[in-house]
Amino acid sequence: MNTQTSKKTLDIAVIPGDGIGREIVPVAQAVLKEAVGDSVSFNYTNYDLGADRYLRDGTLITDDQLKDMDQKDAILLGAVGDPRVKSGILERGLLLKLRFAFDQAINMRPSKLYPGVKSPLADPGDIDFVVIREGTEGLYSGMGGLLRMGTEHAIATETSMNTEFGIERAVRFAFELARKRGGKKHVTMVNKTNVLYYAGQLWLWVMDKVGKEYPDVTYDYLHADACTIFLVTDPSRFDVIVTDNLFGDIITDEAGAVVGGIGYSASANINVTDEHPSMFEPIHGSAPDIAGKGIANPSATVLSAAMLLQHFGYDEAAARIDRAVEADAEENSSRKRSTDQIGQDIIARL
Repeated sequence: MNTQTSKKTLDIAVIPGDGIGREIVPVAQAVLKEAVGDSVSFNYTNYDLGADRYLRDGTLITDDQLKDMDQKDAILLGAVGDPRVKSGILERGLLLKLRFAFDQAINMRPSKLYPGVKSPLADPGDIDFVVIREGTEGLYSGMGGLLRMGTEHAIATETSMNTEFGIERAVRFAFELARKRGGKKHVTMVNKTNVLYYAGQLWLWVMDKVGKEYPDVTYDYLHADACTIFLVTDPSRFDVIVTDNLFGDIITDEAGAVVGGIGYSASANINVTDEHPSMFEPIHGSAPDIAGKGIANPSATVLSAAMLLQHFGYDEAAARIDRAVEADAEENSSRKRSTDQIGQDIIARL
C-alpha cells in the first residue's frame, strides 16, 4: 500500500452502477471529502456502466473505457445487478472483467460486529476478522466450456486454475495483514484438501513455505464446511482467513450475515503492485426493491471508501471514518433513517 504525507490529488473512477448504487456513492464521496479535509483532493470521473447502459446499447465495458480507467488511481463502485438482465452477464462482463483486467489479485473483506448492530447469533462474542480471497484464479478463472448444449448428451466443464504465484500473493498478503493487525496474529487457511486434492496440496505447501517467514504469526487449516460451522458457532476465533475465489465468495457472505447483515460489509479488490487501479465496493447488491426510495444504508460504501484511503496511506483519516460509522451504528442502527440522513450523521461525527 502507498504511504502519503503531503497533499495529493487522487484520480478516482466512479461506477455508481445499478439500483441503490447511485444513492450511496455520493454519500461515500461526501464522507471522503470531510475525512481528509485539505490534505487530499479528489478528481472524480463517472462511468455510465451497468444494467441501464447494457439494456440501452448492449455495452458492458469498452476497451477505451478500460484503457482510460487504467490511468486512474482507484475505482469506487456502488453496486451492480438488475433483475432485467440475465444473471451472470453483468457479473462476468463487468465486475470480473475489471478484476482480471487490472489484476486485482486480492479481495479483502473485513467482518466486524459493531456495537448496537444485532447479530442473528444468540451469543456472537467479539467478531472482528478479515477474509483474504484470492481474486483472479480458481473456478472463476473462466476455464471450461459447453458441448452438445440442447441435447441429452450436453457436457459442461469448469476448471479450477491454481498457481503457486497466485496462491503466494494471497497467502503472503494474509500474513502481512495478520502481523499489522496485531491481536491474535493468526491466519486460517480454508480449502477442501480432502476432495480437492491437487489444488489443496498446493495451497497447503505454499502456506507452510510462507508461514516459516513469519515466526510471530500462527496459522492453521480448516475445511470449508468446518469453517462455515465455526462462523456461526465461534466466529470470534478468527483473525485473518485466507482462501480461494469460490470459497471466499461463499464464506464472506455468511460472515456478513453473522455481523448483522451486509449493510456494514465493505471490500477492496487490490492490485498488489499498484500497476493498475484497485477497486473498492460494498459487498451487497443493488437492492432493486428499495432503489429510488432513499432508504438504503450507505455505511458499507462509506467503509469501502475508508479502505480506499487506507490503501493510499491515509490511515488516520480512514480510522476516523471507521470510528464515525461505529459510533453511528451504536447509537442509531435501530432507527429508520434516510440514506442522506445516515450520511449526515456520520459526517457530523467527523
